[in-house]
Amino acid sequence: MDEPTRTMDTYAAQAKFEAADTWHGFKQLLPLSFFVGAFGLAFGLAAAQAGLSNGAIALMSALVFAGTSQFAALDMWSIQVPLLPLMITTFAINARHLLMGATLYPWLRYLPPTQRYGLMLFASDANWALAMQSFYKGERALGILFGGGLAIWSCWMLGTGIGLYFGSAIEDPFSIGLDMVLGCFLLAMALGGRKDGRTLVIWLVAGSSAMLAYWWLPANSHVVVGALSGGLLGAFWMEKSEPKHETAQEQDKP
Repeated sequence: MDEPTRTMDTYAAQAKFEAADTWHGFKQLLPLSFFVGAFGLAFGLAAAQAGLSNGAIALMSALVFAGTSQFAALDMWSIQVPLLPLMITTFAINARHLLMGATLYPWLRYLPPTQRYGLMLFASDANWALAMQSFYKGERALGILFGGGLAIWSCWMLGTGIGLYFGSAIEDPFSIGLDMVLGCFLLAMALGGRKDGRTLVIWLVAGSSAMLAYWWLPANSHVVVGALSGGLLGAFWMEKSEPKHETAQEQDKP
């Protein structure tokens, strides 16, 4: 193991999972979560119109917790559900979580399995971006990841429930620009992260690949193509310099 990797591994081992940090992460992502709730409302309405029972709709939102793949599943829903195509579509849309999990692994590997996988159940684009930005700034608080995910999940579930009964309040969230909120948040997280030539090239490759796939490949494949192209480039183009993190002794100094 080389020195930069050893340093990062030692630093990640100091990550902690505490209630105060969970509350902090919850508060940070709660404003964005209200917009996610609006999409949950739209999903609840669409799922009810597709003929799903209230229990099935609530269970899908609670366990799947992935708006895009859930809407894609509704598009394929019929009396005879095409199970294999449905599984492939859901996996393709959510394949980016494989790379998200890989980036979080150094921070989660020292936790007990119940905590590790419990945290990943609430991982989404927004709280992953917030957590990674915090980690690279020197935070060791895993509660930011969990608290942010809990805020998004709670509002998604609340929106789904409201959509089952009052969904007509927002029939088309895209018409008022709600679909842009999460994208703008993730862009802000990206701009607030590392600023170096390597990071810029990785973002450009991932973005360009995703756009090309969006234009030329089947629906939703751009998510997988963009994530894989950027992730693979980052994996093969390793950093040569040691990450600029404070040591544990420096963190504890008054």
